Amino acid sequence: MNNTNFEYDNVIKKCKELFEAKLSDYGTSWRILRLASLTDQIFIKASRIRSIQESGKQLVDEGIVSEFIGMINYGIIALIQIELKDNQEMELPKDKALSLYDKYVNATKSLMLKKNHDYSEAWRDMRVSSITDLILMKILRLKQIEDNQGKTLVSEGVDANYQDIVNYSVFACIKLGL
Repeated sequence: MNNTNFEYDNVIKKCKELFEAKLSDYGTSWRILRLASLTDQIFIKASRIRSIQESGKQLVDEGIVSEFIGMINYGIIALIQIELKDNQEMELPKDKALSLYDKYVNATKSLMLKKNHDYSEAWRDMRVSSITDLILMKILRLKQIEDNQGKTLVSEGVDANYQDIVNYSVFACIKLGL
């Protein structure tokens, strides 16, 4: 488990560096996005990964690791947006945005550590293609919950699905050698 802890932190470090660089370039322009738009952004990235996995071909010179990183960052942004849903402030100070990023990474990692313990690191024996399929399933669940105006009868809410997408994406990055 200690190796997973270290590997997880290394992946997140690279994701946060990209998030911070984009904050410098674009500010928090992502604040304009509704949750459904973030879900669709993640869907686009997961669909591209699956297409590349199935066809073995890509025409854009960005590999699938960058798409998993994008899903991690969009998942964290979605969790931030859930918290800030009633806050109309579009531009957040950089230190506040980074603090919120850390808050949701820590909460998501905590969930991963609990599940990873209970599942005995089963993800290590999974194929990256299966991880992609699980992410796509989580996205379809999110879309259904969104179509139901966030109401569920017995299922986890949107936040848990975003956290699972982040954690599965981190696992894929680890398996792909990031």
